[in-house]
Amino acid sequence: MNIRNISCITLGCFVLLLACNKKEDGPLKNETPVFNPIPLSVSYPSWVKIYSGQMPEPTDNATTVEGVALGRKLFYDKKLSNDLSMSCASCHKIDNAFSDPRAFSVGTNGAPGDRNAMAIINMGWSTKFFWDGRRPSLELQAHDPVTNPIEMRNDWPSVVSRLQSDPVYPGMFFKAFGKTTIDSNMVTKAIAQFERTLVSFNSRFDKFYFEGDTSVFSDQEKRGKDLFFGKADCNHCHSDAMLTDHAFRNNGLDASFTDIGLGKVTGQSTDNGKFKVPTLRNIALTFPYMHDSRFTTLEQVVDFYDHQVKTGSPNLDVNMDQIKNGLNLTAQEKLDLVAFLKTFTDSSFITNAAFMQP
Repeated sequence: MNIRNISCITLGCFVLLLACNKKEDGPLKNETPVFNPIPLSVSYPSWVKIYSGQMPEPTDNATTVEGVALGRKLFYDKKLSNDLSMSCASCHKIDNAFSDPRAFSVGTNGAPGDRNAMAIINMGWSTKFFWDGRRPSLELQAHDPVTNPIEMRNDWPSVVSRLQSDPVYPGMFFKAFGKTTIDSNMVTKAIAQFERTLVSFNSRFDKFYFEGDTSVFSDQEKRGKDLFFGKADCNHCHSDAMLTDHAFRNNGLDASFTDIGLGKVTGQSTDNGKFKVPTLRNIALTFPYMHDSRFTTLEQVVDFYDHQVKTGSPNLDVNMDQIKNGLNLTAQEKLDLVAFLKTFTDSSFITNAAFMQP
């Protein structure tokens, strides 16, 4: 064997030794991880900005690819509940436009809540959350169910400990927030980022009303549209791109209250009986209806507004006060109105792979 061959063998062994050492050490053992999150702009039609403005974003929680990926994983993770049986998605199901088809969600101890779980749709434009408006941000909204004694029934130190000991989460938190030491604020920020991506503006109503394609409606749906914006007067509260005005109103469900809603939060008697106006987007999927789930069908809801409003209810909204004698809809008009309400369904929203469990 000549000297040239010996040199090649020696060099080859040296390179092989380096490769083995790198494999053993792992790619990041002696390297500093890089925190460089990629900004994510939530996509929605340009006409939304005309009616509702651009989705606001907190200055301390910019939406990023890494943050949304982390929030999506957390949203579906049962580690957040005390007995590992419940996640955010347990009460906000994608098939129901991220609402709960049960009258009341059931906590980890089997006890039911006392209000229907609201749908998570276009919440990035909202500034008050829950039926009673007790939280002013998505981040704070995401905080409550974890510790609620009739929901996940957990405590944040236990949640953080579970996530910290998980082999995947510390790295994901670093990519999203630049820290491997997890805390509850980072958890709720990530969930809020994911929830801001849950936008829905692709219904047949949108194609007709905002994009001008009149061919997508049947004659019955067109009649229902005319009722919605006319005789039935629905658009005073369910308006523009969001199909809600984000206000809190007493719509005349009861003459006296067992749940005072907003009044419990503000302490003002003039707010008793007022609840947040929900969006009508995907309304056919978000049954049952009202804060107490008293109606199971859209037909029942229409009947209520037609002739069952309690006009003597304290703090009754002015729009309800105007229908003291009822809407007096005919049987056909009720059918037409329900048909129109179903055009708010956005099937692409509930089949979007980016919203599903990772």
